[in-house]
Amino acid sequence: MAYTCPINKLEKILLSTDGSEFSEGAVKEAIKLAGQCSSTLFVMTVVEANEEYASEAPKLVEKAEIEAGEILQAVKARADEAGVACEVESHTGISAYETIVNVAKSKGCELIIMGRRGRTGLARVAMGSVTAKVIGHAPCDILVVPREGAVDYLKILVATDGSSHGEAAGAEAIRMAAKTGGSIVALSVASSASKAEAAEMNVMKIKQMAMEEGIACETLTATGKHYVQIVEAAQEVKADLIAIGCHGKGGLSRLLMGSVTERVIGHATCAVLVACGS
Repeated sequence: MAYTCPINKLEKILLSTDGSEFSEGAVKEAIKLAGQCSSTLFVMTVVEANEEYASEAPKLVEKAEIEAGEILQAVKARADEAGVACEVESHTGISAYETIVNVAKSKGCELIIMGRRGRTGLARVAMGSVTAKVIGHAPCDILVVPREGAVDYLKILVATDGSSHGEAAGAEAIRMAAKTGGSIVALSVASSASKAEAAEMNVMKIKQMAMEEGIACETLTATGKHYVQIVEAAQEVKADLIAIGCHGKGGLSRLLMGSVTERVIGHATCAVLVACGS
């Protein structure tokens, strides 16, 4: 395992958690990463409740807010034990994703960490459709960690479609590999045989970027469903992490969330870094 900080300029990390078993991997990784990088860790929860619900069921909202506070204090105790500077805050509102994005912006965070899934109901935080919306609007990269996740950052699979966002994912993976002494695998998936040449060009672009930084880079191309090929390739090469852009060639109007990225996150056995930039 690499004990150096794997990410450049990581002064502030935002962890969004709901205290469920599905966010445990994210909590562990956030505390570990903050310790490695000497970062300040901000931990937040969002209790989703509109004004009408709050007025009709104030006791339920109050109970959820108390539970949220307990969740935060439990994470802070773990961070304190690890010697990590940690601040916690709970929010109540109608839009969890907007709250998360706004906190990340206001704190100037360079990374948001969250789990793949979470609770349902009133205390649902930053998971499922919320995750998709966070990624679509985030001012920084997002690290999505599965429940059992432990990230080593030594072998990174970069999934690229040749877009600027795919190249951003490649650039971030190269920076990580340079810091940890790791390597990368560049993968581009063609939807049909007629697009195989373009896929080859995509991975060669990432390889050239890696070579310029002295980073070992293997290239792979595949034909078929994008998310299936990405997940299977990550398993075959035993990747510690998948790096992927938050948008594809369709641009901002066509978020990959709901298609490739969402499915990769949902099926991958390793963590996924979604490179959104600032």
